[in-house]
Amino acid sequence: MTKVAVVFHSGYGHTVKQAEALAKGANGTLVAIDAEGNISDAQWETLNTADAIVFGSPTYMGTVSWQFKKFADASSKQWFSQQWKDKVFGGFTNSATMNGDKHSTLHYFFTLAMQHSGIWVGTGLMPSNSKAAKRDDVNYVGSSAGAMMQTPSDASADEVNAGDLETARLYGERIAKIAAELKVK
Repeated sequence: MTKVAVVFHSGYGHTVKQAEALAKGANGTLVAIDAEGNISDAQWETLNTADAIVFGSPTYMGTVSWQFKKFADASSKQWFSQQWKDKVFGGFTNSATMNGDKHSTLHYFFTLAMQHSGIWVGTGLMPSNSKAAKRDDVNYVGSSAGAMMQTPSDASADEVNAGDLETARLYGERIAKIAAELKVK
């Protein structure tokens, strides 16, 4: 069985909803980074034994949260030994505005994955970009690099957009599928 680990930080509960949707699609394991930027030894082991690792963080001030950055810096032990080499990687993020500089966060994830000698998987989803498109459509935010979600700053975690959650779920399915195909070869 293919193991997908979804390691993420969520500041206000919105990004955890996205992580849950992605993990559902990938039949993956959630690895939550705590408020101090830490994960347990058992969670590190989950990442080390995974076939795919998906990074997630809200976009704060144009990049990942400091908690995610602390986790990323701590992954230098795995980097030094190339423990995550040839794993499949992906990423997702959320911000309050439609753009919100979310691509900066995805690029950060992409760079981190490449430093770990990983294989990046994009969404594989066409954007919803016609005049008939509705906000609840899959990939309405229009990202190819990773799953993006937009949640208004005054929305509760229970008010995240259904289309953005479905985008994350479908992306999780794709990551798991590609990881399984690469594992067989």
